[in-house]
Amino acid sequence: MRNFDLAPLYRATVGFDSIADMLDRVMASDVSQNTYPPYNIEKTADDAYRISIAVAGFADSDLSVEVKEGALIVSARKGEDDSERTFLHRGIATRAFERRFQLADHVRVMGATHTDGMLHIDLVKEIPEALKPRRIAIANGEVTQKDVVDAKAVN
Repeated sequence: MRNFDLAPLYRATVGFDSIADMLDRVMASDVSQNTYPPYNIEKTADDAYRISIAVAGFADSDLSVEVKEGALIVSARKGEDDSERTFLHRGIATRAFERRFQLADHVRVMGATHTDGMLHIDLVKEIPEALKPRRIAIANGEVTQKDVVDAKAVN
């Protein structure tokens, strides 16, 4: 894996600290990181997304979904004890896990559903009115005295 020095980015930009920090986290993460449980991220509309996580063997009470400090954290811990059960083959992994997804600005979690061994988390990107583009009407006519605002001295 290549190592990138992000020091020039820090020296030449202002206000992009979160992007640089995210790049640092991605570059520093181990390539052989845990892939359990498998998941999909899909775009369901222009501003809507769905994260689907395979959680076979977990009940609703075993799962936890929370948003904390701009990250979606999905975790599970199996509640029941399998000590009295004897498995000849155990292919369904029900080990505890924690999966983190970094959320972009203005992305909000709409809800989560657990059906057929899949946990579906729906997200929507809501752009505030102040950030949406708006068209300014151009008036046709001359400027009259009532349209002029007197400037006042600040000192």
